[in-house]
Amino acid sequence: QVQLVESGGGLVQAGGSLRLSCTASGQTFSRYAVGWIRQALGKEREFVAATSGSGRSIYVAESKKGRFTISRDNAKNMVYLQMNSLKPEDTAVYYCAAKDVAYTMVLRTEEYDYWGRGTQVTVSS
Repeated sequence: QVQLVESGGGLVQAGGSLRLSCTASGQTFSRYAVGWIRQALGKEREFVAATSGSGRSIYVAESKKGRFTISRDNAKNMVYLQMNSLKPEDTAVYYCAAKDVAYTMVLRTEEYDYWGRGTQVTVSS
């Protein structure tokens, strides 16, 4: 099993940047595909980005490309989501999630088995 804790959220003005971190406990973190999913108040969850266990494969949702970047450091059991040029519509709770699956990304929110509690990102206009 793995436990996930997100951090790095906060209040930022439109056009600003934030880097979210997802810290994982447990061993063999490199076995786990990890994704970032967000949920705005009153809206459904939205898939943001994903990475394979090794970090060699990455995916960023089309609407976020050019602004968001996902990366991971398995030596530190960390996954990051760098968010630039933030917009008010990026306001949401951001979750990291993981699944024990080798050599692939997981691109469907419902397939993740482990979830953190989320970190709030608020972008003011």
